[in-house]
Amino acid sequence: MRVSARARIVGWMLAVVGLALSVSIFATWTILLTLLDDRVNHELSNEAEKLRGYAATARDPETGSTVTNVQELLEGYLAFNAPDRWETFFSIVDGEPHKRTGVEPPAPLDEDPDLVARMATVTTNYAGEMETAKGTVHYAVIPVTVPDDSRPAHFVVGIFYDLHREEIEDAVRVLGLSALAAMGLAGAAGWFVAGRVLAPVRLVSQTAEQISDSTDLTRRLDVPGDDDVAALAGTFNHMLDRLEQAFVVQRHFMDDAGHELRTPITVVRGHLELMGDDPADRAETLALVTDELDRMNRIVDDLITLAKAEQPGFLALDHVELADLTVSVVAKARALGRRQWRVDEVAEARVPADRQRLTQALMQLVANAVRHTTDDDLIAVGSAIRDSRVELWVRDSGPGVAPADRERIFGRFIRGVGRTGTHDGAGLGLAIVRSIAEAHGGNVKVTEAPGGGACFVMSIPLWDLWELR
Repeated sequence: MRVSARARIVGWMLAVVGLALSVSIFATWTILLTLLDDRVNHELSNEAEKLRGYAATARDPETGSTVTNVQELLEGYLAFNAPDRWETFFSIVDGEPHKRTGVEPPAPLDEDPDLVARMATVTTNYAGEMETAKGTVHYAVIPVTVPDDSRPAHFVVGIFYDLHREEIEDAVRVLGLSALAAMGLAGAAGWFVAGRVLAPVRLVSQTAEQISDSTDLTRRLDVPGDDDVAALAGTFNHMLDRLEQAFVVQRHFMDDAGHELRTPITVVRGHLELMGDDPADRAETLALVTDELDRMNRIVDDLITLAKAEQPGFLALDHVELADLTVSVVAKARALGRRQWRVDEVAEARVPADRQRLTQALMQLVANAVRHTTDDDLIAVGSAIRDSRVELWVRDSGPGVAPADRERIFGRFIRGVGRTGTHDGAGLGLAIVRSIAEAHGGNVKVTEAPGGGACFVMSIPLWDLWELR
């Protein structure tokens, strides 16, 4: 059986609250009983003190002299001292019940001859317990003597302990019922609050289920606030952004691979099917097939680079010496063709970047420049720090790029016409350059070089580079 998070939260909340209330009620009950015991014992001892104080100051109301009759002494004290709730006082004179307080007790103790006989034998203050029809009674028997009266007398204090205890139990019972009602209200309020708090979580679950059913990654969660649930929704939206981007990259890769690899595969298959037994024909076919396979390998490598450019970890940042990078690119580029190679300018700066990716981008631009120039044409490479940005450029003295094509040529599979009049390459080189620049937080553009030709410039902001890690 599946239990919802809302039910678990409310259940645990009620369990904790119930446990806390149970401990509190039990502790209250125990403390009240302890206080009752202390109060009963104090009341019994206090009655003895009050009787002793009264006897020391008692006077005959008619003569004003000291009371010499024990019976009159006890009658005066019973008239002077009224019992509290669930208490009873009575006196015993010469072994017989003498007088009882005017307040009718829950159970008359002085009507039990055996009890009165036992109490009449007490010679010192005595406290005890007994069972009656109204429950347990705590009592104290206090011997009373008067110098001029030899009759034995006793004053008896009885406290109906169980009746006091029942009052405490009634109070605890009411407290328990109030606690149950409070738990019911708390459960209802908790159910409502948990529903409001978990609503974004349910929305996350519903959105994830809808995405799973339809693969629609454009849905986003709108959860206001800055609490943990809002943070969860933000994390989920960020995950959807990453998933959507990954699906886009995957779809582009599949579309691009299917579009670009279909032709060389067809060429290879066609030549293999037409290949005869003639050794010269076989050698020519083998050379053509090898060339097409090499081209397919380059296309796959370029497509993988473009796919990685849109994923985390594409860059491996390190401190790069711009001057060394610029000079090393020119040194590597000299093997690409007979051109007038030149270093325009070098930036004497050390910046955070991915040296291999920047080298790859510059070499792509250099190779592109070689394809669009002829022998002895100028190709220059440079670097500089301008307005808190790193600028790396490659310029040539070729035919340049028409203004209408300056944005379009950075798309995938957009081939330019080289000096030979053919469409060279797979059309992915400049797209890779743009991906590397954007991965560094920058951009790439092409302008007209001084004196004619094209100038490709990568611009990278310095302050964003370490944040891209």
